[in-house]
Order: sequence, then structure tokens, then C-alpha cells
Amino acid sequence: MKKLILILLAFSTLSCQSQERKSAFLENKQPVKMNVEKGLELATFAGGCFWCTEAVFLEIEGVKKVVSGYIGGTTKNPTYKDIGTGMTGHAEAIQITFDPKIVSFGELLEIFFATHDPTTLNRQGNDVGTQYRSEVFYYNDDQKQLTQDYISLMTSEKTFKNPIVTRVSAASIFYEAEDYHQNYYNLNKTQSYCSYVITPKIDKLKKNFKDKLKD
Repeated sequence: MKKLILILLAFSTLSCQSQERKSAFLENKQPVKMNVEKGLELATFAGGCFWCTEAVFLEIEGVKKVVSGYIGGTTKNPTYKDIGTGMTGHAEAIQITFDPKIVSFGELLEIFFATHDPTTLNRQGNDVGTQYRSEVFYYNDDQKQLTQDYISLMTSEKTFKNPIVTRVSAASIFYEAEDYHQNYYNLNKTQSYCSYVITPKIDKLKKNFKDKLKD
């Protein structure tokens, strides 16, 4: 029993970072313009530690690229250490380049909301702070409307026990995170955070979205 308690205590301390600070969010009236290859589109989601969200969407058919980074803050060229203070206003996020002929933005939204908790304000599990908030950054009016409609639908159907707190914001400048954050899960599967936090998410994804996975 003593050994079990120690294991549970160790698990409870696992977090990408765990500092909560007040910070200003960058409010944009219009999303920034991004150049993408013809026929492809962008989606940017913040749903807690980007190691988790990146690992999920790398598995999805039609997703061409996933980049971990920082968005929604006021500091130029923030570092991981900077955003860890919670003072820059940025969220840990992923920028997805996808082929809408294979996977739609709506399908990506469905996966996003099914693989994180959109009801916990500024936290995901043991990761606490405004940098771990739930937020969708849209690049056009269609993405904005789809996101708002989907949240309204989930709210009316009471998909979650608690109210959804996910923000819906115009995309601002997306800063790519340091190299060691990219493809983090696949390169560090034996690391404790990956084993105990991310692997269960991937297992859930493979169970519930079999038809959306890459071969």
C-alpha cells in the first residue's frame, strides 16, 4: 500500500510546467494572414501542454504538418522559459497544416474537443497556468463560425458535465517553439510525462477515431 501511495504521489506531480500567473491576452479583430501551400489550410489549437496535442494530431490522416509553438500573447519571440512564467499571455499551441479534402476543419475540432478537457480554466490535469488554457485560433470567418456553432451544440447537448471555457480568438502571430519540443512524444515515449499522460490520450484516440488515423 505504501508503495502504491508513493506511485500516485509521483504521478500527481507530473506536469509540462506548473506555474499559474496573471497575464494579458492579445485580442485581435482580424486573424493574421498565413501563406500555405495551395490546397492546404491551417488550424491552430491550444489545449494544454503542446506535447500532448501535437502527438494526437500527428496521428490524423490528412494532417501534413504539426508545429508546436506559442500564440495569443504580447511578448515578441517568447521562449519556453518566458511563457512558463504565465506573464507573456501566450498559450502553448499547435499549428496544423491539413488537407481539407481528406480531413475537414470540423473533424479536427471534434478530435480537439474529444482529447482534452475544455471545461477547466487555465489548466489541463496537473499543468496549471494561463499558458495551458483551451483556445481555438481561427484564420477566417468559416473557422470562427464552425467553432462557435460546435461549442453551442456541445453546450446544448450537455456533452460535458461542466461549462465549456474554450476561448475563440482571431489568430495572432504564431511563434515556433524550440526544436526539442517538436515531435516530443514520438522522440521521448519512455519519459514519465509521456508514458503516464500522453500515451493514454493516444490510446483513447486510436479507440475512438480509428477511421481518422494514418495507416
